[in-house]
Amino acid sequence: MNTKIAIGIDVGGTNTVFGFVDKEGNCIYESSIPTHSEQNADQLFERLFLNINNDFKKFSNDYKLAGIGIGAPNANYYKGTVELPPNLNWGMVNVIDLVKKYSSLPAAITNDANAAAIGEMIFGAAKGMKDFIVITLGTGLGSGIVVNGELVYGADGFAGEIGHTIVDMNGRECGCGRRGCLETYASASGIRRTVFELIGTTNIPSGLREISFGQLSAKDIADAATRGDQLALKAFDYTAKVLGLKLADAVAHLSPEAIILFGGLANAGDLIFLPTKQYMEEFMLNIFKNKVKLIPSALPGAHAAVLGASALIWNELNKLN
Repeated sequence: MNTKIAIGIDVGGTNTVFGFVDKEGNCIYESSIPTHSEQNADQLFERLFLNINNDFKKFSNDYKLAGIGIGAPNANYYKGTVELPPNLNWGMVNVIDLVKKYSSLPAAITNDANAAAIGEMIFGAAKGMKDFIVITLGTGLGSGIVVNGELVYGADGFAGEIGHTIVDMNGRECGCGRRGCLETYASASGIRRTVFELIGTTNIPSGLREISFGQLSAKDIADAATRGDQLALKAFDYTAKVLGLKLADAVAHLSPEAIILFGGLANAGDLIFLPTKQYMEEFMLNIFKNKVKLIPSALPGAHAAVLGASALIWNELNKLN
């Protein structure tokens, strides 16, 4: 009997990754194609399914396709749509209808942070947990919230935008058009902005002063902090303070068992985890102190996006059984 595998698809602004994942979370195969963000969604999915169908031929003797899970920016699980995604020239698109042109398999879509949350629940650090939050610290800050074993979508499908809760109403301009959103401080792009503010407002000596804004990466800042660079360490401390404050707020709303940090900035390890935990406890309501774990993702980094997207459809198929 052929083993069932799901197709996991993660749509990004630069590349779209796809892969085949079995029910246990083993990634059988992964590949990617350029998204070409200036093109419309139709053009991407036509190219995507040409590649998927072609690549699956190598596996068709041993495996049978069960369904398609898709993670994409501004995706609405209820409607199957992607609505005005940043970095993509799509407007409003019904992706599930689009997929039906190329495949009769069951399909589901959600945003990438929600996909990561389901991935952690089924394959990762949240196995056995019913109440937890996943925070993705990438270019922006995404979040997926699970309550009583179910992902929280809210009335309109867009619940869980912790990255767009406001830290400072007169703060940094955000891509959403407002000011002071959490993701402008606690993200890979946010910590870069913090470093340049510190460069402009302090005399702290730092090797980072030699790097232009366009060249500076979050990894450069983490590497500098590991070497003991005081300006980089101050940037991490500030980032952790803002993140810890908003996580303490999230705990007051949701009382999760754990908060899982996922994505680029989370790879800085103790540089971000230790001070964030310290500030989270400092700002926490007393009844929650020392109860909520702050832990790293357990999805293997290389395949995390595809595992999250495939977990979405495995979760849907499990509901039907």
